[in-house]
Amino acid sequence: MAVIASSPDPIAARQPSLPPPNDSSNRIRADQWHLVALNSDAANKISQGEGITVAVPDTGVYPHPDLAGNLLRGIDLTNGGGGGDGKADQNSHGTGMAGLIAAHGQEGGRGAKGIAPKAKVLPIVSSGADNQSSADILGRAIEYAVSSGAGVISISSAGGSSPALRRAIREALLANVVVVAAAGNRPGDTEVGYPASEDGVLAVGGVDKFGVHATVSVTGPEVDVVAPAVDIYSTSIDGKYRKGTGTSDATAIVAGAAALIRSKYPHLPAREVAHRLTATAIDKGAPGRDDEYGYGVIDLVAALTADVPPLGFESVSAPAGAGSATATGNRPSDESDGATARGLVTFGVILAAGVGWAVLARRRRRGDDPPPRISR
Repeated sequence: MAVIASSPDPIAARQPSLPPPNDSSNRIRADQWHLVALNSDAANKISQGEGITVAVPDTGVYPHPDLAGNLLRGIDLTNGGGGGDGKADQNSHGTGMAGLIAAHGQEGGRGAKGIAPKAKVLPIVSSGADNQSSADILGRAIEYAVSSGAGVISISSAGGSSPALRRAIREALLANVVVVAAAGNRPGDTEVGYPASEDGVLAVGGVDKFGVHATVSVTGPEVDVVAPAVDIYSTSIDGKYRKGTGTSDATAIVAGAAALIRSKYPHLPAREVAHRLTATAIDKGAPGRDDEYGYGVIDLVAALTADVPPLGFESVSAPAGAGSATATGNRPSDESDGATARGLVTFGVILAAGVGWAVLARRRRRGDDPPPRISR
């Protein structure tokens, strides 16, 4: 088990001023502790994700007021889910993920805000109301995202794979798309699921308000970075708000970070976008990369401003050789109450600004993927 570093922890108190608690849209911004923890306001002075489309294969995205203008016409790849444009959500999971990526809130600091508030969201219904998706449908969703010009694909699910899904993921990587995926959640998951386990996919774990490994987050050698994953507030269906806990939320946050980088550095290859996130992450746990934190907690400002040497010949996003797979379903990587936000969360200790980094940890190539886990 990784040991918490004894040096000054980069997770330190930074409490925002709170808006008047008139209604849920007023309270929600204060509840979004992860924005303060990640110094999102400072990052958004550098980039807001303009010109970048983030595909969200999930339960669909409800046209929430906080996403007005940022929601593209998508597609429904299931038998249900509404009118076929992706703008229907019977579960709230997809709407929550979209809000974490690209919500812009409302006037007066009301409503939810995403990491990349000027990015566009491409909604793809690949899961039903029970938030379960087959590997093949997810594969079709990835193909649609690539053909639609998405620069980032945010996959907030983890599970098994199929030949079609593996092929779609590898083709997305070859098409210069940043693919971000959830590591998975305990106790249902015991190892990093697919597609996070695929070489070249940015695998995301989670931390709590104190910057400590979230107990819900699966660990493993495939974990690349971590992001806030506990009591994460975002948009929900019917104009309401939700609170989620799990690596789904952390994944959407990292996808938003990738959109910021792609917007500021439009000619940077996908593998270098991923490298910026791993190379500038704030080291946690045992020195260097470890199975709980990967390379550490993402640092939005450093990822946008640091002088990061290129990877060179060894590509972070070069797909591994093809292998056999078992067709299984994918499961959501978070748990949420799906309800309107109720009151303020207790603010823990959160990221301090100005934390530097000295050594760029070169991402290690993975060996062969372990056999896919069979989802139940």
